[in-house]
Amino acid sequence: MSPRAGKNPGPTPHTLAFVESPVQLLNVLEWAHARQLHRKEPGAGFTLVVLSPTDPMTRGQLRRMAELARREGHTVRWEEARGGPMAPFRTIGGLTRLLRRAERMVMGDPFSRYVQLLLTITRADELVVVDDGTATMEFVGQLARGERLVRWHRKGGRSGFRDVLFAPVSGAARRRLTPSADHRVEVFSAMPIKDAPDGVTITANDFAWTRDRFGPPRVTKTADLVGTSLVETGVVDADRYLSAVKALAGAHGATRYFAHRRESAEKLHRLAVETGLEVVRPDLPLELIARRGPIGRTVLSFPSTVVHTLPLALSGTPVRVAVCDIHPTWLTEHASPRAQDFLSGVTGTATDVHRLAAVTPI
Repeated sequence: MSPRAGKNPGPTPHTLAFVESPVQLLNVLEWAHARQLHRKEPGAGFTLVVLSPTDPMTRGQLRRMAELARREGHTVRWEEARGGPMAPFRTIGGLTRLLRRAERMVMGDPFSRYVQLLLTITRADELVVVDDGTATMEFVGQLARGERLVRWHRKGGRSGFRDVLFAPVSGAARRRLTPSADHRVEVFSAMPIKDAPDGVTITANDFAWTRDRFGPPRVTKTADLVGTSLVETGVVDADRYLSAVKALAGAHGATRYFAHRRESAEKLHRLAVETGLEVVRPDLPLELIARRGPIGRTVLSFPSTVVHTLPLALSGTPVRVAVCDIHPTWLTEHASPRAQDFLSGVTGTATDVHRLAAVTPI
């Protein structure tokens, strides 16, 4: 283990970071590590605000990641941001003073309404967006095209009443995330970013912190399969997905299934019964689980963030990452019109992965 950063030198943070998921928190730590290494900044900690969701698995992973952040010398502020109808008002009210004093704001999800509200309050002259998975690719593209910020799997759907009501805030956040003479914007990402807006600084995330703090892992002779929440987001049909998992596991000898934190308990139970796979619910983001080990010699995945991040986290190991395409017939009738193109792009832009054809469901 490498020495940790120093303690936060005072109550007034130079940097204020906001996260709502374990992956976002991981990438804030990666950003801080990279900045210290390459920009020779001192190792003083900053304040990291967790805008806690309600589902138990995400909360558990966030608490584990928060402990790692504290070990790095950062101050963690846990906000029950969704604990009842008055929680958002209490949370934002309690953060306003910190927001107005921060010189740099780091965020993991620019699509989040919470984050967009906070962007209208901060006076920071430096804004940093760290990865929230493949959504980062869509965010940069929308920013470059001057479009409203909409998650890719919702694009093409009708705007609801809440969307219309929130539109002025979303528009203000988009303008705030556009570089200008009075503030800078950086995107810290492991994703392949193309056509970034003028003035946006793109910094590559190579998962140096993860490799430095964990591993190298013990590599087994079997294969592991990585789950996805495409069923839960309404993109992929559940029956098709389960059949594809069964076919993929059978073809490659997979024995474990690493569940996505958003996968439902009902689906995972059915998957375990029908496929015979051991379902594992990780207590940390998969990049850390894989680096800590043990991990299969082959890691199988459908199009997702991990096809970009795992090769970086597992660099220097004999592990092979393989990605299986989503066949158009697996999509639901509710899927966004551009879902297939987006998922194909996630696969096609991945480097250091072996690409598999879409399997024929059993």
